[in-house]
Amino acid sequence: MRNPLADKVVDIKPSGIRKFFDIVSEMPDAISLGVGEPDFDTPWHIRDEGIYSLEKGKTFYTSNAGLKELRQEICNYMMRKQNIAYDPLKEVLITVGGSEAIDVGLRAMINPGDEVLIPQPCYVSYEPCAILAGAVPVTIDLKAENEFRLTAKELEEAITEKTKVLILAFPNNPTGAIMEKKDLEAIAEVIIKHDIIVMSDEIYAELTYKGEHVSIASLPGMKERTILINGFSKAYAMTGWRLGYACGPANIIQQMTKIHQFAIMCAPTTSQYAAVEALKNGDEDIAEMRTAYNQRRRFLLNAFREMGLECFEPYGAFYVFPCIKEFGMTSDEFATRFLEEEKVAAVPGTAFGDCGEGYLRISYAYSLERLKTAMERMKRFVEKLRAEQK
Repeated sequence: MRNPLADKVVDIKPSGIRKFFDIVSEMPDAISLGVGEPDFDTPWHIRDEGIYSLEKGKTFYTSNAGLKELRQEICNYMMRKQNIAYDPLKEVLITVGGSEAIDVGLRAMINPGDEVLIPQPCYVSYEPCAILAGAVPVTIDLKAENEFRLTAKELEEAITEKTKVLILAFPNNPTGAIMEKKDLEAIAEVIIKHDIIVMSDEIYAELTYKGEHVSIASLPGMKERTILINGFSKAYAMTGWRLGYACGPANIIQQMTKIHQFAIMCAPTTSQYAAVEALKNGDEDIAEMRTAYNQRRRFLLNAFREMGLECFEPYGAFYVFPCIKEFGMTSDEFATRFLEEEKVAAVPGTAFGDCGEGYLRISYAYSLERLKTAMERMKRFVEKLRAEQK
């Protein structure tokens, strides 16, 4: 029998995140600090709108690109937050989460052999999606001494004549790093110089703790060469609703919509009606959740300081990325022992790229009580490792 599988799919490694949490699910009293999912319920007024849409029988397909009302609210949001004007009929596509937008965006832009620049550490799906689209992924190793920001010099050095797309993901998962306006301006100069398209994943845009998030699409000359991706999962605690969107040049959005049309048809109708309510009346919910996340962020940073563990201060998303190089073991070894000996699951930095070696991703999308217990266990574990080194 012939091999039924595609080589490029077989060669893709499974997500490095899931391994530990399959174990945790079978381990009594274990604490998981690895899943990037808000611990808040979707705000009631948003859930209520979804329920109301069901009660009214609004259960049919929407247009392929999504409800016109939702696309208009996204345009209103982008103007209000970033001062970017998008056409709701031509420049917005509603997708099944931000993940689908990444996939169809790359497939719409890539020809075989095109290079996609992927700064790492980063979210696990960028490289596989680039490969599935026929691209050659080119990674750029971000550095702790730069607070894991992408510099213009690093970008310039990675560009070749085959470079077509840069994936820019800030605030960043897993590091929590942000890019401020001055950082983006330097990057934009290089992008325009080399005529590159940017895929800007801004799913954590609302979760910043050092001023307001700035989108690279808001800079002069960048809207026409940027696919801006966002969604409702993180900001509105709507992970299970599976709803995202892409904004960008009409010619690219048109082709993304074509792929979406054949593969998906349309995003979930109920979720779209709920998302309209989220955009119209969800700002206070975001502010409340962001305040809670910031409290947890500061707690973890202080806990690391007290246990003498090096960790740069992240100003975005809901992750910290402490350095564990002093213990002379790989990130995977550290995470495995931490789970086995203290029943706390965290994600090895290498799950987000080879340059994540020596780091650990810890999510603070968990209650302060759970974080306190986990840090007590981590302190005990770190002290044990230091004693072993003597």
